[in-house]
Amino acid sequence: MGKDNTLPLLNPRESPELDVTKPASKVWAKEFGEESRRLWQLAGPAIFTAISQYSLGALTQTFSGRLGELELAAVSVENSVISGLAFGVMLGMGSALETLCGQAYGAGQLRMLGIYMQRSWVILFTTALFILPIYIWAPPILSFFGEAPHISKAAGKFALWMIPQLFAYAANFPIQKFLQSQRKVLVMAWISGVVLVIHTFFSWLLIIHFKWGLVGAAITLNTSWWLIVIGQLLYILITKSDGAWSGFSWLAFKDLFGFVKLSLASAVMLCLEFWYLMVLVVVTGLLPNPLIPVDAISICMNIEGWTAMISLGFNAAISVRVSNELGAGNAKLAKFSVIVVSITSILIGIVCMIVVLATKDSFPHIFTSSEAVAAETTKIAVLLAFTVLLNSLQPVLSGVAVGAGWQSLVAYVNIASYYIIGLPMGLVLGFTLELGVQGIWGGMIAGICLQTLVLIGIIYYTNWDKEAEQAESRVQKWGGSAQD
Repeated sequence: MGKDNTLPLLNPRESPELDVTKPASKVWAKEFGEESRRLWQLAGPAIFTAISQYSLGALTQTFSGRLGELELAAVSVENSVISGLAFGVMLGMGSALETLCGQAYGAGQLRMLGIYMQRSWVILFTTALFILPIYIWAPPILSFFGEAPHISKAAGKFALWMIPQLFAYAANFPIQKFLQSQRKVLVMAWISGVVLVIHTFFSWLLIIHFKWGLVGAAITLNTSWWLIVIGQLLYILITKSDGAWSGFSWLAFKDLFGFVKLSLASAVMLCLEFWYLMVLVVVTGLLPNPLIPVDAISICMNIEGWTAMISLGFNAAISVRVSNELGAGNAKLAKFSVIVVSITSILIGIVCMIVVLATKDSFPHIFTSSEAVAAETTKIAVLLAFTVLLNSLQPVLSGVAVGAGWQSLVAYVNIASYYIIGLPMGLVLGFTLELGVQGIWGGMIAGICLQTLVLIGIIYYTNWDKEAEQAESRVQKWGGSAQD
């Protein structure tokens, strides 16, 4: 895997100027098609990578569902709550690289990308040590938040076995943002696809054939994540990533304070989104007789997660496009890219919603052999369909925010939308009005709607010329301190 894996896209400094004020016409349609091509060249492999990596945990959960209801609940809660929390923190902290690496690449400062990645490794491995106690003391933590004791105990035991995955996250996300900002998404797609095939075979072999149960599930899932890390790292070390990797450097420990601030802002922004759906699983565990509702909501979150991978692919693509174009000073093209990706994502979301509604009586049986769990899942599938539609656009708008460096602003929006409006509304509907899991989820949907509308407003009123100037200032600030 060498230079041929880099997508043949336009050099950011050679991107054409667009007049997006023209009415819909052949010219506009041609430019729309050109920008769609650029986005799909990034989004296609990114979607495949996201689906492949998400499927690692989803397949483990599916195989575990064949062991019994408690095993399914244990893996679901650990996957959604414990690993979900770690995933959100690590992805969020690593997302600072999307802004910095993307804008540095657009400005032509390739050498800085390797330094940024190393700084992110320092920060993320340190963060993993702080998260580690949550894995170790998962049972009392889950019980404190109201999870049923037998589910807490089983999920906590599985969490201990999944500690290696935590440190794989710390290594993986900086590598992915490093490669993604250079548009080397095909490399990540190939590695993730091969690992998924290996993971599927060994999951069946260890969990079902050899009957190792959850121990086999943990061994396979941990190994798969580390195979992804090793494969990507070998590619970088062997190819030098076209000059973006110049070896390990003590500059990784320079300017850490400023880097931590941006990383924390990115983490807060994304964690508030990831934890929102995680809270849905935890709160459902507070209902009377929670085993069946928890299993049902976990299956729906599994489906929602798979469809969200499409949006995350576009999230990655638009983050690269916006950061590259702003770094190169092409404000109009950055704005036009946002318009194109929004239209595309909404159309895909409508298709996914229709598919969920059409298969609501059949897809639950893929994940469980329990008729009670399948029936409960079918009952809440309509809410799942609306969530899929909303989440086709929301992650894309977050990608715009990351590419432009608005993490702190969006963090405040997420707090207000999700935790001041959505979550309290869900608790009132679910418990006070006794609507159960439908009411809890309904409040969550209200929060997502509000956040999406606010982000649309922010993007609509953005001065993109000013954003390009700020990107240039940011690149000079960070690049200058590293060149000294």
